[in-house]
Order: sequence, then structure tokens, then C-alpha cells
Amino acid sequence: MEKEQWGRKIRAFRKLKGFTQAELAKELGISLTLLGEIERESRDPENDLVLKICDTLGVSLQEMQEL
Repeated sequence: MEKEQWGRKIRAFRKLKGFTQAELAKELGISLTLLGEIERESRDPENDLVLKICDTLGVSLQEMQEL
């Protein structure tokens, strides 16, 4: 996948779908700290994590990329 600004996109969809950071992190099996770093764009998520986030939030990768 090309370099994206995943943080703001993930945060927007997370809020739209009604998840708190803690709830989403638990669903993904990652730490709250890691999710926070991703949302603040101080850390890039691995490709497989992006796909897992899309699946958990019920959005396609295309929707995530278009935001």
C-alpha cells in the first residue's frame, strides 16, 4: 500500500462507528498506546493492521483511502 495518512482516517471512521479508542484497541488486540500513536500519525500501521481495522469498523479499504 502506498503511504497514506491513516491516523485521521482511522479516527474519523472510529468515531463515526461509535467506538472509543479503548474499545477499538481491544477489538483489534493492540494496545491503546499503539492506537493513539497511529491516530496521531506518529506511527504508521502495518498493512495487515490497516486491513483488520477496516474489517472491524465495517468499511472497505477503498472507503478508508477516499476519506
